[in-house]
Amino acid sequence: VGNTASCTSEGFLFIFGGVGELLCQMAISFNVLMLIAFNQNQEQFAKKMERPIHIIIFTLALFIAAIPLSTQTYNPFCGYCYYGVMYEKCSSDKDEEELCIMRGNKTVEFVMSLTYRVLLFFVLIFCTIAMVWVYLHVRRQELRMQRYNFRQHNTEKHKESKRIRKILSLYTLSLYLTYGIALLSAVVPVPYNGLFLSRTLFPMLGFYNMLVYFLPNCLKYQKDHPGTWLVTAYFRVVRPCAPCAVSVSGMCCGQKEDVEDAPEMN
Repeated sequence: VGNTASCTSEGFLFIFGGVGELLCQMAISFNVLMLIAFNQNQEQFAKKMERPIHIIIFTLALFIAAIPLSTQTYNPFCGYCYYGVMYEKCSSDKDEEELCIMRGNKTVEFVMSLTYRVLLFFVLIFCTIAMVWVYLHVRRQELRMQRYNFRQHNTEKHKESKRIRKILSLYTLSLYLTYGIALLSAVVPVPYNGLFLSRTLFPMLGFYNMLVYFLPNCLKYQKDHPGTWLVTAYFRVVRPCAPCAVSVSGMCCGQKEDVEDAPEMN
């Protein structure tokens, strides 16, 4: 099912989204690093750096995804379309078992594979270092505050560090959960089942980040509504409100929601 054009489109969108996803994850870590370790506020960051970062991400992802287009290197591979050459049996004047390249370019395939692996390793290392740096910075501030022996600080001496460590660890965990198998396959051979699972996890990074982003509000909702499951709290916090005429949950756009923003944790 499909043709060359549809396969090329799939491969292009896959690489464009994959590269953009990795760069956006790095931008999240960079944002947190600048806000906490370098004492920038979110308004300053959004005004000075947010737009250039988005432009760089879009341009770089578009450039990388466009490289295989000129050499027809987006081809079918194990049930999906990816950068790689397509082999077929050679003409009759050669060995019948010999395969020849019918579409694509081996050099482009090698360059794309190398680029993707370097980008993946760089993003994983950068995000891990940024998260550790932020946590250590907050922990050092907390230890300095303890020297003043404030009672209020002593009663909650680990609260801020634990909260930030939890959120940053979840952001980093979502990255490793999404690309862990791909990282492993770049080092050692992975069976086809593992590769299939890794392809399934690739689009999930944004969803995992959304869960982490809304987690503080969901925990606050659970605290305000004892006995509420976390899944239900996510539904009540994340779902868009419906018009009162069609709302079946008892909460609608015409009413004031009782879900307020939790303290900033991300």
